[in-house]
Amino acid sequence: MLKLVCLSEGGNPLANLHWTKNGKLLSNSWEEDTEAQTSSSILYLLVTPEDNQAVLCCESINLVSLSPQSVRRKITVLFEPEEVTVLGSFEAIEGTNLTLCCYTTSSNPPVQIRWWLGFRELNASIVTVEEGDNGGMTTMSNMTHWVSREENGLPLTCEAFNKGTRFSKTQTTILSVFYPPQKVWLDVPPQDIPLRSGTTVRLVCFSSGGNPTGTLTWFKNGKPVPGALSQMSLDKGVIRELVLVLMPSDNMATYRCDAKNQAKKIISAQTKLMVHFPAVSMKIITKQKELRQGQTLTLECLSGSSNPKANISWSLGPLRLKGLDKPPKKAEFGGVSVHSSLSLKLVSQHHNQRVICQAYSPLLAEGANTYFLLNVLYPPEFSPDQPRHVQVVEDDMATIPLLVSGNPEKVSCTWLHRREMLVKERDPRYHWAEDSSLEIKNVTRKDAGLYTVECTNEEGVNHTSITLDVWYAPSVKAEKDPVYVNLGETADLICVADANPITSDMFSWKWLGEGEVEMEEEKQEDESGLLTIHDVTRAHAGHYQCIADNGIAPPASADVQLIVCFKPELQKGAQWRKVASRGDGTSTAEIVCQAEGIPRVEFSWAKNGVSMDFANPRYEEWTVREGYFHTSTVRVVNVSTALDYAIFSCTARNALGEDNLDIQLVSTNHPDPPSSFHQLSVSHDSVTLEWIPGFDGGLQQRFRIRYRFERSDSFLYMDVFPPRATTFTVTGLSPVTTYNFSVNALNAMGESGYADNNAVLTITTKERPEPEEVPADDDSSSQRGREGSMLDGKKKEEEGSSQLTVSTSNKYESREKINATAQRTLLIDSGSETDSNAYENYGGESSHYYYPTNLPPLYPHPEETQRPVDLQSHVYEEVKEWGLYQDVQASSLPSPPSLFDHRLSHQRNDWRSPSYSQQGSGRVKEPMDVRQPQRDYDLPFELRGELV
Repeated sequence: MLKLVCLSEGGNPLANLHWTKNGKLLSNSWEEDTEAQTSSSILYLLVTPEDNQAVLCCESINLVSLSPQSVRRKITVLFEPEEVTVLGSFEAIEGTNLTLCCYTTSSNPPVQIRWWLGFRELNASIVTVEEGDNGGMTTMSNMTHWVSREENGLPLTCEAFNKGTRFSKTQTTILSVFYPPQKVWLDVPPQDIPLRSGTTVRLVCFSSGGNPTGTLTWFKNGKPVPGALSQMSLDKGVIRELVLVLMPSDNMATYRCDAKNQAKKIISAQTKLMVHFPAVSMKIITKQKELRQGQTLTLECLSGSSNPKANISWSLGPLRLKGLDKPPKKAEFGGVSVHSSLSLKLVSQHHNQRVICQAYSPLLAEGANTYFLLNVLYPPEFSPDQPRHVQVVEDDMATIPLLVSGNPEKVSCTWLHRREMLVKERDPRYHWAEDSSLEIKNVTRKDAGLYTVECTNEEGVNHTSITLDVWYAPSVKAEKDPVYVNLGETADLICVADANPITSDMFSWKWLGEGEVEMEEEKQEDESGLLTIHDVTRAHAGHYQCIADNGIAPPASADVQLIVCFKPELQKGAQWRKVASRGDGTSTAEIVCQAEGIPRVEFSWAKNGVSMDFANPRYEEWTVREGYFHTSTVRVVNVSTALDYAIFSCTARNALGEDNLDIQLVSTNHPDPPSSFHQLSVSHDSVTLEWIPGFDGGLQQRFRIRYRFERSDSFLYMDVFPPRATTFTVTGLSPVTTYNFSVNALNAMGESGYADNNAVLTITTKERPEPEEVPADDDSSSQRGREGSMLDGKKKEEEGSSQLTVSTSNKYESREKINATAQRTLLIDSGSETDSNAYENYGGESSHYYYPTNLPPLYPHPEETQRPVDLQSHVYEEVKEWGLYQDVQASSLPSPPSLFDHRLSHQRNDWRSPSYSQQGSGRVKEPMDVRQPQRDYDLPFELRGELV
């Protein structure tokens, strides 16, 4: 840093000062000292080489100066060169001169250049000094030096020394001296051992010494070989490997490895390989241009070079052919070539086949081959695989393939069906594929038959025939429907199918009725299915379905009705043999006679043995027929005791026989006892009983169960509910206890004796089963069980409530079973006895009356239920509403108002069915048909008035 001070004295005002360098302003700041009357300015200047010989000027001036005053100084700056540069190559081959030039930029004073190689100073040959920048001098020194390999790697330095600054600046570079590799050698297979073409061999070239280490290059027959592996360095040399897949051209070829570097001297090593190879080429030639069926073709096969010599053979597909061999000749790559000829008689099957010529070497067990593609011209021919029979399902698309060949390949074919040419304009369903195969869309059975196709090309014409078989789903119909057969004879049901194909076991039969019927013997005769039933019974009557299925969907079916003819059979139960009616001259009775029979059953009637005259207006007869049920009804108007209480004889007849039934018209009376009283099932606490009702006496009857255990002195009674049920379950019994049961019938006029001539049915209940799990609360569990039982009964009651009606005729089923519920009437029954509506326990001295604690479910019903009176029917009316069951007899005990008083019916409308259960309660399997209390004028004539 250079510091200069400029001082100006005097002047008024004091002078202004400023500095310039080479005429350019550097600073215009100064300080004034009024006491000393001076102005001063200090300049700090950072000196650079550019400031060498620069002129600094300080000028002073005030307001009255005519011109400024100034003082000047020239600066001399000593500086070193900024750069030292060595020009030339620092690489040289040993034994040659190395020429370099060292150049320095401008410096003051000029520098002195010296050369160093390692620690040894070299002599400079020529030094040149010239003017440089900023008033300095540049220096350049040229040096020539003869190099040896020992100097390789030494530092070569150019030093520039400035005597003025006593500093020096250097530029150093490492010297590289090139010298060639010392040795090259190969690691290769021996030259006298043959190698097979296609074998992979490795040729390895090594080189040692040299600076730098040598670059290895492989040559084949003097030409560089591409694809050699990358060169790798060793401690004192290099290695390069050439991997070869031997080819015929490698046989006796010279492989050379050259090693060279910047020393430009090449050292080499070489070798040769013996290679065995099959024929390098194959060629078949002929002089004939067009080949036709029947001509003789001559082919020449030329084999390229092979080592060792190969043998030629001929083949056509799987056939070996014999050729004529000619002498071998020398060929390329040090091998020989062979030549053979073949003569062949051409047929159409030779077209597009290959004649193969193979040159085979036994030593190598390998050969080469080529082929000649035969293009044989021949007229159209149909393949041996051409289908003669085509099957198709109806409504599908039929494809009739055409396997025809010819050369030229352009073959035109014409199709004929039933001697008519097929064209698309005739039927748009026809379509021809590119190979002339025929496609028929939505094929029908009418398309079946023989198709003829005729094909033509430039060499000739040919034709063939194909049968189209159209399969279709069966349609079936009964040969006869319905089929009539007499009882006990043999029935043949036959159905005939239209189907293709007709397959074995394509027919099956199905019974369409209820239950099961044995199909017995099923046969098939061609397109007919036969079902034979021997010893026909009435159970065989009904509809049968014949199903035909030949595997083509959908199967077809036809229904055949078998009608079994039998003589009339009349219903002859107790309820069919009597009819009761009031003989007061105002009542109407219907006498019903029902027969089963086929064919049509005709009825005739007689009264007391005399044929009835239905011209009498008091008698009317009509017949209703439903299937094989025939019902004849005789209505007697204004029944008279004297005239109409008689025996009416019904005779039913048809072509196969007749049947008779005597029906007695009597006055209304108490019912007949039931019959066939027996046990259905028994458990540890219940017994299910069944019986057949007797004649109801012309009034609606109900039933009562009487029972007791063996050592009891009194009976327990239970009214069956619904009243007309014929099956009833008595519950609440004790396990392993013997009970005696009886049943009788009751109607408004009294009761019958007990069933089966007052017989007693003795039943012992079973042991109580072991419980699966102990309930936490016996009372609550028992209550839930009772509630579940009653709810179950209510549901059954509702399901069966519509199945029973009250009838005044003699037509009803004595063993009809209907699921329903029962009503508990063990201790309370209004009118079940003539003297009292309460049962008494006779085991004690006094009588005890028991009322039910849980009420049975009650259903809303009107107090008065009436229907219009039909003068042609009984005055008894059906009650369609559910109500509380009661008899018309007077009760000696008042009934609980909530249970029996009809004035409270509006309250019962809001009741819901509570669950209830008591010991001895009952469950039945039929719905109830409960009457309202009969009004006085609804009673039989004999019972009108006060009952006592």
